[in-house]
Amino acid sequence: MLDRSNFHSTSDSRSLFENERSAEAIQTEIASIDDPSLRLANVIAAGGDDRKAEDIILLDVEDVSYLADYFIVMTGFSKTQVRAIARVAQDKAEEVCGRSPIHVEGMNEGAWVLLDYGDVIAHVFTPQEREYYSLEAFWGHAKQMPLFTNPALQDSTD
Repeated sequence: MLDRSNFHSTSDSRSLFENERSAEAIQTEIASIDDPSLRLANVIAAGGDDRKAEDIILLDVEDVSYLADYFIVMTGFSKTQVRAIARVAQDKAEEVCGRSPIHVEGMNEGAWVLLDYGDVIAHVFTPQEREYYSLEAFWGHAKQMPLFTNPALQDSTD
């Protein structure tokens, strides 16, 4: 039996959008983010949330890696869900940001799908793959960013 205790839900069986703020408020805040890479990362995360991805995290790897500025890591609980999360994330990135991935890996297998946008890399895992590769531990020195939040607005209120 699959142990999901290591995977913390981003919500209580509800969308991130339905928790504290409305979808419109979150979309407005995402649109206000000046950094195009951070905006793209949040749009991808929102696409994952639309397909019930869980344990969505956004890592700022700009200062610790030359690979990208941001990583998004999220979980789907079946190969079908992993592929659906990746497809919707791609669609949202194209629709909102006008961006298509430079490279897509793993879509056929569906256990780990990687969407590489150059400045942003999204990883969509099944729980087993996420636990095995443990990107959060590997990139533990990267800063975890809040989702769907404009850092400029956060800085101005501190």
